Amino acid sequence: MTSTQVDLSLADWRRSSYSNGDGGLCVEVAPGHPGVIPVRDSKSQNGPVLLFPTASWTPFLTSLKH
Repeated sequence: MTSTQVDLSLADWRRSSYSNGDGGLCVEVAPGHPGVIPVRDSKSQNGPVLLFPTASWTPFLTSLKH
């Protein structure tokens, strides 16, 4: 699936709670899209968007915490 198949024009992007005001490495997610979790670089908001399958999102986050 590509970002052209998901309408992100009204996406409610949420920045990581680990983001800082110094331009650190930040990601944003836009929950609420059936079947996928859109993810983008907060420093490149017009750049590419990665689409993670919803079923893979929780295991992905769990692996980051360990």
